[in-house]
Amino acid sequence: MHKLEKIADQIRQSFDLRNAKRDQALAKARQLTRACSLAIRAVHRDDKPMMETHLDEARTLADTLRSELVGHPELFYAGYTQDSLKEFVEANVTCALIQNQPLQTPEDLRVEEATYLNGLAEVIGELRRRILDILRHGYSQEAERLLGYMDEIYSVLVTIDYPDAITNGLRRQTDVARGIIEKTRGDVTFSLRGEHLTQSIRKLSKQLDGDHPTDDEPGDVNLPRNDEDD
Repeated sequence: MHKLEKIADQIRQSFDLRNAKRDQALAKARQLTRACSLAIRAVHRDDKPMMETHLDEARTLADTLRSELVGHPELFYAGYTQDSLKEFVEANVTCALIQNQPLQTPEDLRVEEATYLNGLAEVIGELRRRILDILRHGYSQEAERLLGYMDEIYSVLVTIDYPDAITNGLRRQTDVARGIIEKTRGDVTFSLRGEHLTQSIRKLSKQLDGDHPTDDEPGDVNLPRNDEDD
């Protein structure tokens, strides 16, 4: 029993180190989430320089987070760490797709497969936001392009049929994504029909204007003067 206090001291030292690492990871995770949010906001505002600045910051924070948690898998795979890396995926993929750039892979972003897929599921919501911004100015082929990306992402996610313990709850995210896509498809369809209706009205209006005689045209008829009106 005389060794018990020495054993306890060693355990306390180990816990102190892990607790310090945890605090550092939490701080970095919050900073990473914020940088990703700012990058997404910048791309929606078409502010490419600011978007790139925040993406670079996010990449540095993600690298630091990974390096600081080497040897501490219980902290690296903790919910707050993987959630921040999921935001990292969402920011990078959202910015790439909106700018019509190549899709990054899990290897490019250095994230776990489940984290990558959950990040993709979150991208669908940001693409809907972009499409609605576009539709406010009228129907556009750009909205169709982004809706196509949403469909492609969902068509992959729905095939990942594994337990939540492996996918980190991807099934629920996929169900949410399906609802978002259906609503967005309805918005795009409504906008397209409105555009067609507007074009038809304009075309009909031009035809009517062309058929309507002016004051100088033969279509005007001057009635004969009636002497009884005097």
